[in-house]
Amino acid sequence: MNRGDIWQVDLGYSGKVRPVLILSIDYNDDERAIVTYIPRTTSVWPHNRFDIPHKARGMKDGAFAVQLIGSISNAKYLRKVGQVDTATLQKIEETVRLWLGL
Repeated sequence: MNRGDIWQVDLGYSGKVRPVLILSIDYNDDERAIVTYIPRTTSVWPHNRFDIPHKARGMKDGAFAVQLIGSISNAKYLRKVGQVDTATLQKIEETVRLWLGL
């Protein structure tokens, strides 16, 4: 798993299986096997500054919902389904900084 990859993840009953963008960096063997993600949704809120639009072949038009940032065990990651381009990743990073006040 690499930063910028899109993976299908089992987020549990309420979150269901959905695509997410991997945001965190790789962890070492002596660290927690936790990966931070931004979920991708097709329920886009119009004019929401924290939803980053995303189009990809094989996926319905949607957005990465930065306000729903989370972390989960790497065991929940099912399979890689894509990767975002550099410009999209940079926009998501900027928006995460805005959301977290960094």
